[in-house]
Amino acid sequence: MRILVDADACPGRNLIEKAAKENNISVIMYCDMNHILNSDYSEIKYVEAGFQSVDMVIANETKAGDIVVTQDFGVAAMCLGKKAYAVSPKGFIYDNDNIDRLLFERHIGAKVRKAGGRTSNPKKRSKEDDERLYRNLVKLIEGVLLENR
Repeated sequence: MRILVDADACPGRNLIEKAAKENNISVIMYCDMNHILNSDYSEIKYVEAGFQSVDMVIANETKAGDIVVTQDFGVAAMCLGKKAYAVSPKGFIYDNDNIDRLLFERHIGAKVRKAGGRTSNPKKRSKEDDERLYRNLVKLIEGVLLENR
């Protein structure tokens, strides 16, 4: 098991590393060449800058049992299809019961914007988001560890 992070715009990286350290799990953070990341714990992998370049690398690198941290529903869906787990940077766990609805809502939002309509902006990150991310990441880690015993 590894934790793969879409780190281009991922708040909570310190919480991800904390949960990983506590369970001795490796973390790989992916970002494009336009970003600079530093970590004493995680491996940082840079990819070419471009539309969805990080997303495609993560989707291709993911293996069964990995945990992927991404805010992209499409990446989450591809990872779930590979028997991996996915969680958002705000700590919401993606699963087979909610991913279709999330993808559909994203599609409807895109249609509204294309037609000139407006959709709401995401809410600011809160302390509750940090707590949820850490709690649910630990929950996923423990669940995967139990499955592999």
